[in-house]
Amino acid sequence: MDLKSVIVRVTVDGREVITAALGESMTGVPADPAMHFRNGDVAIAYVGTALLRLVDQPRGAASVAGATVLRMKIESLLEDLDSDDAARIEAAAARLAEQADSVVPELLRGVAGVQRTADLQPVMRALRHIGPPAFDGVLAAWQRKEVTDWQADRFLEVFDERSADQYVSLAADPVYGKSAKGFRGLIRLRVESEAGLTALVGCFARARTVHFAASDYARLLHDTFRPRLRSLCRDPAASPRIRRGAMAALVAGGGADALDDRDRAAVERLIRVKIQDEIPRLPSSTLSGWWMAVPGASYEGVFEALGLHDRQPVTVAAGVQASESREIRVPGPDGVDRTVGRVFVTPELNGWRLVFGPFDLIVGDPWDGMFETVERLSAHCGQAQFFFLDDAGGSDVWLVAENGRVIRQYVAEGDPEWEGDPLPWETIAVDDPDFDPEHDESPSNAGTMGARSACGYLSVDPDAVGPDTVVRGHGWLALTEPGVGHGAFPGTLRI
Repeated sequence: MDLKSVIVRVTVDGREVITAALGESMTGVPADPAMHFRNGDVAIAYVGTALLRLVDQPRGAASVAGATVLRMKIESLLEDLDSDDAARIEAAAARLAEQADSVVPELLRGVAGVQRTADLQPVMRALRHIGPPAFDGVLAAWQRKEVTDWQADRFLEVFDERSADQYVSLAADPVYGKSAKGFRGLIRLRVESEAGLTALVGCFARARTVHFAASDYARLLHDTFRPRLRSLCRDPAASPRIRRGAMAALVAGGGADALDDRDRAAVERLIRVKIQDEIPRLPSSTLSGWWMAVPGASYEGVFEALGLHDRQPVTVAAGVQASESREIRVPGPDGVDRTVGRVFVTPELNGWRLVFGPFDLIVGDPWDGMFETVERLSAHCGQAQFFFLDDAGGSDVWLVAENGRVIRQYVAEGDPEWEGDPLPWETIAVDDPDFDPEHDESPSNAGTMGARSACGYLSVDPDAVGPDTVVRGHGWLALTEPGVGHGAFPGTLRI
């Protein structure tokens, strides 16, 4: 009809839903709802003509017009949701839910490219009011990549108890990222249902790597789920996979203390069996890391030197995971909380034992603490080495101590510095083929190797440990505080 502008009003049961104006009434003058006049019976003629013209037009043209009206209606309802009038809010929420099939896709299309949570808030509020149909719409849009992973995370944080079953279904999904979103919803709503327990057991039963959200859910509801999980562990009707999943969920929620004596003995037997054929894999120092090394023949001094307690045999896989996991806070004997961590002492690897654990609890001060710790360790073990790498911070340190005294050190935070006499394996800087005495300056004791290279000459390179490494004995897992017990640490360890 070649209209330049239009004024529209939509009412439902006599209540105005929206009044708006589109286009320009004349060049440069935007149309406004106030620009109306009574046009009499001629309206019947032109409205009929408009209807016939729309019928003759391609389907897409009518769709565009319909989408425009839908967007205007949604904007009006969003304004109602943001009002202080409880009746308006309730009515707007009801209308949004009634038309969820068309409203939710339109809402999600409107957030394309949005990257700030504040800009998503109006849509998040609407989705929350719509409830379960909006939950399904968000999942479908995420699956089609119409919303980003970040947007899906934000949207799936808003639903209430009406969507509890949908969170359970999402937690039970075998896809890692989907399952994590489901468990986060179950945690937020504190869902204690049998379906939630089933999803938890299934997650631990099927996955080698379990998202921390599943472990957090197990810890949150450990007291509620513990009787049922223990029953599942003994249920002859349950499959071995489900029984294993139940035991893993039990340990994830309450630590080893959640197991009874029979199960604890079974786990200890399994560890000793696994130790015999394990091919060790140690933490990589590609970006950062720290560790110490002592001779295998005198490693027993490690436990006294570092004040370690309650050591128990452990596989390398479990020891590495434990030493890298979170510390815990427990009440101390004086009523003041204390922080406790786990320290892993490896089996003997090519004649050396390496030590991994929480830096702040073992070493403390990042400079003086390194020297004091390695000297104390060498006093108990005869010799000790300390390695520290931080690519982001530019730190590269290795120290060698014998009988309580550092005899050689390399420290680089920018320009490297050396102390002590060069060791026999070192390449001295002045002997390097590229060294030019006329232009280059270097101290007489300056070497050329940082910690990543030096460790392989001094003892063992963690990155080189593998099938060809000569392994003797087994590893030990110990605690930094007495009287705590390994069972106080929640979560499972890979055996």
